[in-house]
Amino acid sequence: MSIRKLTVMALLVAVAVAGSTFVSIPTGIARAYPVQHAINVIGAIILGPVPTVIVAFVTAIIRILTGTGSLLAIPGSIIGAFCAALAYKYSNKMWLAGIGEVIGTGILASLIAVPYAKLFMGTSVAAFFFLPAFLTSSTIGAILGVMVASSLRKTELVKRFNSSLY
Repeated sequence: MSIRKLTVMALLVAVAVAGSTFVSIPTGIARAYPVQHAINVIGAIILGPVPTVIVAFVTAIIRILTGTGSLLAIPGSIIGAFCAALAYKYSNKMWLAGIGEVIGTGILASLIAVPYAKLFMGTSVAAFFFLPAFLTSSTIGAILGVMVASSLRKTELVKRFNSSLY
C-alpha cells in the first residue's frame, strides 16, 4: 500500500471519528452517526474494498474506545463499507456505492446485529429491532457521502490524486 493511500485512509478515519463526536441523531435504541456512513461511501469510491473496510474497522474501534460508538459500530460500519465498495467496484457508479452502504448497514448489519448483540452485549431483541436506526443512519450518510464524493471528484486535485492511486 502506498504512503498516499495510507494517508487518505488516516484522514478518513480522523474525519469519521471527529464527525461522530459532533453529528449524531437519536433513533430509538441507538444513535445514528451518518458521518461514518458517508466516509464509507467516499472511501469506497476513492480507495476500493480492502482499504475502505480497514478504515471502517479502525474507526469503529476508536469510536468504541472513546465512547462515541457502541459495539454495534463494528458490524454496522464494516458490512456497509464492504457492500458500498463492492457495489462501486463492479458498477463504477457513485449512487450504487450509496445503495450498497444502505443495504450493507441498513439491512444486512441490522440483521447480523441481533445475534451479535446477544453474544457480545448480552441483549436479546427481535429480528427487526435495529433496522430503523441502522436504515436511518446509513441512508442519511449514504446520501451525504455520494454528494461529497461527487463534488470532490470534480476538483482537479482529486482527479490528479486518483490517477496516482491506481
